[in-house]
Amino acid sequence: MEQGQADVRMPIAIIGLGGIGRAHLLHALASAHVRPVAVADPAPAAQVFARTHGVPWFADHRELLDRTRAQAAIVATPNGAHVGVGLDCIARGLVVLVEKPIADTVAEARRLCDAAAAANLPVLVGHQRRHSPYVRRARQLIDDGVIGRPVSIVAMATWLKPDPYFETEWRRSPGGGPVLINLIHDIDMLRHLVGDVASVQASTSSAIRGFAVEDTAAVILRFANGALGTVAGSDAAVAPWNYDLAAGEAAHYPQQHVDAMFISGTEGSMTLPRLSVWRYRGARGWHEPLSEERTAVHRYDPYLEQLRHLRAVVEGAEAPLCSGIDGLRTLAATRAVLDAADSGRPVVPGA
Repeated sequence: MEQGQADVRMPIAIIGLGGIGRAHLLHALASAHVRPVAVADPAPAAQVFARTHGVPWFADHRELLDRTRAQAAIVATPNGAHVGVGLDCIARGLVVLVEKPIADTVAEARRLCDAAAAANLPVLVGHQRRHSPYVRRARQLIDDGVIGRPVSIVAMATWLKPDPYFETEWRRSPGGGPVLINLIHDIDMLRHLVGDVASVQASTSSAIRGFAVEDTAAVILRFANGALGTVAGSDAAVAPWNYDLAAGEAAHYPQQHVDAMFISGTEGSMTLPRLSVWRYRGARGWHEPLSEERTAVHRYDPYLEQLRHLRAVVEGAEAPLCSGIDGLRTLAATRAVLDAADSGRPVVPGA
């Protein structure tokens, strides 16, 4: 910004400066729409990181909220603190963007959503893939009826997390595995594209690493519209088939030129993220040739777009793309995966 020029970016607070909180801070510093007024995290490393980037630091988020004039807050604390911190922000009249999952439990997520509704404040949940140009185009194609009625969905989230990743104890414990860390993104994408999940069947395994938490999961989803989907996930497999590697939207992942999601419908099928659409151009049936089309989209950073959207929500120009209730329903469907795996029976998400 040029000297003497007024900063018209919306001031936001960032609470929690772990991996995702640092990413939010760096994106906010690069944003044309918001600016980080301060961050809060008691860790000494967080203080150093904030000072390195010239952003005021607080050890306690309440002190930050009381001493700054933020108009919105991003809550990027450990999952168990999401609701308590979010409630503190709502009590001070701030719009909140809560990182996924919105809470540890559906009941806690409901408590946060109820408080926001009582205060007439929107809550957003950080399912950033909804802001991806690939996902937005896919949603448009489905809404336009290009593939007809969705029938069958196959999604994969398989990749290898290196051994040092598991030196942190909570990543070896229940709740720290690929279901709640990774598959929740794929389940949210499918909810966004196909519709709500009516029931879940699942099996999980920890056979590779032997930790208390799963390293692999296989999931069957029945959607409310009758479509069926399967999701395979593992963080112990050498494979390129997951959305993050395939989309190439994060610089810290080397892009792989593959697809990770396949949506088949009554009029055609579609892949993500490459957006291949397969349809019949003449006679229909398995003996007839299929035509393939590709959609080229303008690429942009979903996290920067999420920040632009946050400002638009605060200003009343847009409704949340992923609201608190939406995030609650995704959490319910994802927790149903673990419940179904434990019980060996189909589970109806308890949202």
